[in-house]
Amino acid sequence: MDNPADLLIRDAELLATVDDARREIAGGWVAVAGGVVSAIGGPADPPPPALRTVDARGCLVTPGLVNTHHHLYQNLTRAYAPALTGGLFDWLVTLYPLWARLDEEAAYVSAYVGLTELALGGCTTSTDHLYVHPRGGGDLISAEVAAARDLGMRSHFTRGSMSLSVKDGGLPPDSVVQDDDEILAESERLVAAHHDRSPTALTRIALAPCSPFSVSTALMTRTAELAERLDVRLHTHLCETEDEDAFCLETFGRRPVDYLTDVGWLGDRTWLAHAVWPSPEEVGRLGAARVGAAHCPSSNMILGSGLAPVAELRAAGAPVGLGVDGSASADSASLWLEARTAMLQGKLRHGAGSFSARDALEVATRGGAACLGRTGEIGELTVGACGDLVVWPLDGVRFAGALSDPVEAWLRCGPVAARHTVVGGRFVVEDGVPVHPGLDEQLAVHRRVSARIQMTDPGH
Repeated sequence: MDNPADLLIRDAELLATVDDARREIAGGWVAVAGGVVSAIGGPADPPPPALRTVDARGCLVTPGLVNTHHHLYQNLTRAYAPALTGGLFDWLVTLYPLWARLDEEAAYVSAYVGLTELALGGCTTSTDHLYVHPRGGGDLISAEVAAARDLGMRSHFTRGSMSLSVKDGGLPPDSVVQDDDEILAESERLVAAHHDRSPTALTRIALAPCSPFSVSTALMTRTAELAERLDVRLHTHLCETEDEDAFCLETFGRRPVDYLTDVGWLGDRTWLAHAVWPSPEEVGRLGAARVGAAHCPSSNMILGSGLAPVAELRAAGAPVGLGVDGSASADSASLWLEARTAMLQGKLRHGAGSFSARDALEVATRGGAACLGRTGEIGELTVGACGDLVVWPLDGVRFAGALSDPVEAWLRCGPVAARHTVVGGRFVVEDGVPVHPGLDEQLAVHRRVSARIQMTDPGH
């Protein structure tokens, strides 16, 4: 007799595999053993014995959602009122002095709370872009890694950086920038310490200078060379606002995508945050180079940045994933909400039939996996892929009458949170509640740390 699976999810209203054939199985089941999907079937296929079986009747089962852009530390300044009146640059200038108070405790607790919030919204893999490294703040990335491991979340942490302060023509204060050599040395150290290259890796590291207006051209070029040598991915903000276009033209005499090409970043190792303002010609170049894009619809609306050309990027061949962005702009870190908003924005741009709930699900899963270089590992339910899945309830008042299509109902009705979120066959959220027992304690720490960071008079 075969060894039993560790987990069997059975009798789903619909199992949406998001595999190469986009199979959807009414009454489907999925088994996980040793952290990976071991078998998939429908009502006519006898499921394997399992150490634990979960009844998914009345539920949609999908792959775990993949978050391709976030700033976890920003939940310490969530909906910070003084920063809500201007666009991106004003918002940053207001918040940089507060973020200059980050330390290891702040990095751990913001990651713990932020990753828990993501898991409640069906996220199983998240990136993070931490680019504020105050002098004396400690090893912030390793603190985040510790939080993710405590929770059991799959995470891609990016070693962000800024090297141009106000005195150099940038926006951040001196206290949160570093010189190029220090940034590159820290980047290499963190890859050696935490980057797992295995197909079932829980932790990976990428390199992520913040943006063209906060780092030197030399750092962008040297980071691309280091990423090539270490075989890790590259991430940065690009084409987020029209102001950035103007900045790049004035500073470099080049538009942002031209600048990206100049510094050696136009390739399939790279994924970009936002990508709101590429021209049609630049969309074609990004697609031809297989540069990924993290679509952050809520943040783009809150900061008035614009509507990203998602359909055009996908048609050109660029992988497009979803990002919740930092919880100081898109203050609700829910990938379900971002998927719904992406669907609505898609319809708004190109017509009601142009972007369906299935399109949004694909961007939230397979698209994100492609951005992170993990096609076939995450973002789909196929034998051998990571055992990351979500059980979504489709019952109660919110779904009354939604009988014809569980995937459309999932995004068009609601709001809905995950009933179960499973990473590598292990529950992170069970019956709508985070599994790790430390949440109440960490929320108390978070409130204390957030109050410290938001003090308007640090000497008070």
